[in-house]
Amino acid sequence: MAHAVTIDDIRAAARLLDGQVLRTPTLPAPGLSRLAGTQIIVKYETMQTTGAFKERGALVRLSRLSEDERRRGVVAMSAGNHAQAVAYHAARLGIPATIVMPNGTPIVKVENTRAHGATVVIHGDTLIESWQRVEELMAGTGAVLVHPYDDPAVIAGQGTIALEMLEDVPDLDVLVVPIGGGGLCAGMAVAAKAVKPSIDVVGVEAALYPAMLNAIDGEERPVGGPTLAEGIAVKAVGALTTPIIRDLTSGILLVDEVQIETAVNAYATQARTMAEGAGAAGLAAVLADPARFAGRKVGLVLCGGNIDARLLASIMIRSLERDQRIASLRIALPDRPGLLGQIASRLGGLGANILEVSHGRLFLDVPAKGVTLDLTIETRGAAHTQAIVAALEADGFAPRRIDRRSNATG
Repeated sequence: MAHAVTIDDIRAAARLLDGQVLRTPTLPAPGLSRLAGTQIIVKYETMQTTGAFKERGALVRLSRLSEDERRRGVVAMSAGNHAQAVAYHAARLGIPATIVMPNGTPIVKVENTRAHGATVVIHGDTLIESWQRVEELMAGTGAVLVHPYDDPAVIAGQGTIALEMLEDVPDLDVLVVPIGGGGLCAGMAVAAKAVKPSIDVVGVEAALYPAMLNAIDGEERPVGGPTLAEGIAVKAVGALTTPIIRDLTSGILLVDEVQIETAVNAYATQARTMAEGAGAAGLAAVLADPARFAGRKVGLVLCGGNIDARLLASIMIRSLERDQRIASLRIALPDRPGLLGQIASRLGGLGANILEVSHGRLFLDVPAKGVTLDLTIETRGAAHTQAIVAALEADGFAPRRIDRRSNATG
């Protein structure tokens, strides 16, 4: 079956982009490799000016506008990275740009888009609702649509990533590529399969948004909900991208929110780089199914790094709690001087670092002359935490583990 984009289209896009966008590095990731149990190679598209791969497709599309179309300007819908890419390169080329973004788009992406000079319109809760506003703007102003994924020029631009990866690391066995509307995965699949027919291309979607998987296998899995991977939270996939992904990939894997969080944290702690949820989806799939990738050289695209710093901090703390490197304990004590110091000294001797302390005298399950002591401690991991709890129990303190978010005890 003929596809909307060919390898010749992608090579032409590569020539157009040469010197216009960064040729990002493709590098081994030893820390991630140890974590995944296989060799991981990462393409750092986060090094683009706008922090994501979207510049490639956006610039190819903008460069092919006629003079009349440039005067009329462009309009796009996006939850963030496509918006920034269109805004940035439209400004470079002197093209007016209006970007429609849904409610809930991360503030960092909205503000960055405005900073690049585009007019930002916040409309709707989903890209479908944003699309309705785009249609109104196109009808009213004559602006030209720069679609985030379902456009041959955009698909071809994204495909240049695979060309670069296979030039830099020809012996890659598999590419694991995030899927939203499918532009990135479709373009990379066309390029990779043309250059190296034996390579395996695997797509990845957020489990809450299995729209491409539904389109390919005819199922009706629920689509929707709040996800960390808002960049691939797409309900309507591309008419051009779907047949390419169906024909050229070996399957689509789904990753849940905890797996995505784990991958974001792994990029931060093991690769010392920032990844947004969508950008980390490929790694999430590898970590979730290590047997599938064992013994293979795996190429990942870190396709976006525009994550809010506070969100990243929260994810890292949550990961420490899941690994039991942060633990919360509640101890019931007689209300007398010196016990807090005694416990603090004991914890220090056991190698724990106290992060937070809270006294409670009003709990009804505590005697009137008693006090509860809630402690949040940092440890070396699960085994160390268990050893600390056992030592406190041996000292007669009877600590209980608590969940700080739900206040449940156990």
